[in-house]
Amino acid sequence: MDRYERILSLHRLLKSAHYPIPLSRLLGELECSRATLYRDVAFLRDALGAPIESAGTDQAAFRYELGEGEKFELPGLWLTSDELASLLALNELISRSGPGVLAGALAPFKARIEGLLSHHDSGKALPIERIRVIPWGERKLDQQVFRIVAGAVLERKQLRFRYRARTTNADSRRTVSPQRLTHYRDNWYLDVWDHDREALRSFAVDRIVEAGALDAAAIDVPDADLNDLLTSSYGIFAGKPKAWATLRFSAHAARWVADEHWHSQQKGEWLPDGRYELKVPYSNSKELLMDVLKYGPDAEVVAPLSLREEMKILLQLALGGYA
Repeated sequence: MDRYERILSLHRLLKSAHYPIPLSRLLGELECSRATLYRDVAFLRDALGAPIESAGTDQAAFRYELGEGEKFELPGLWLTSDELASLLALNELISRSGPGVLAGALAPFKARIEGLLSHHDSGKALPIERIRVIPWGERKLDQQVFRIVAGAVLERKQLRFRYRARTTNADSRRTVSPQRLTHYRDNWYLDVWDHDREALRSFAVDRIVEAGALDAAAIDVPDADLNDLLTSSYGIFAGKPKAWATLRFSAHAARWVADEHWHSQQKGEWLPDGRYELKVPYSNSKELLMDVLKYGPDAEVVAPLSLREEMKILLQLALGGYA
């Protein structure tokens, strides 16, 4: 443990302690000599202004002064090497998993972290290229539109834009109160209160054009209402669940499906023959059936009957294309 991390660890120990910490415990926690510990205590107190006091006990012990210790924080950015490396990996994940929408804003932060890491590791650079991110199904996104949309969400301003629906190819203009941004399957969606429809709606950000923030404050919809309509059913489609789908997977596919997250309310059960049965609530069957289809003959829609019949029709139409 280098001095930087010892100072940080010492601060955290003193910050969280309710009673004076004996010298012997500090030496064990920081894995250093008595002389080194006293130098670190002096640096923390004299150079950084920490309100350290020695407890009046038979054995040496230290603590932060009551009251002052609660308010004291280390100046600047104090993180361990592991924490810095995790932040750098997260930044790399963001920059590689999207078209640079967030990477530009985080570039100064990344440079600062890399500098701190180099200081910790005596100039050794982390092999970030060994973190591999492969986007899948990512659609082209206008960075300027994203910034306007994200700004309206965070600043709680109403938003006006033109929307080109992919399902119907219809073009419409919307005035909305943005509620939150959702990153789902490598793409961004905007949950809003639509003032024209007087209802909650979700829009694919990549289909938004001519976006502009308004001066009017956004209307805030309670989180419970947002979750009830926008996240209670399977996938990205909004709406309260109309039914529960029962799906069965072969023993081979079960090794994957049993560990997968399909929905926050999903129910899974291993069957005696090694198959796996999964139950999820859904409102719109389209996305659910697409996800089941990727398992081919290893998946079966059991219930409800309407969903099972819909899957049969999809399979027959797909087979017809090979006739």
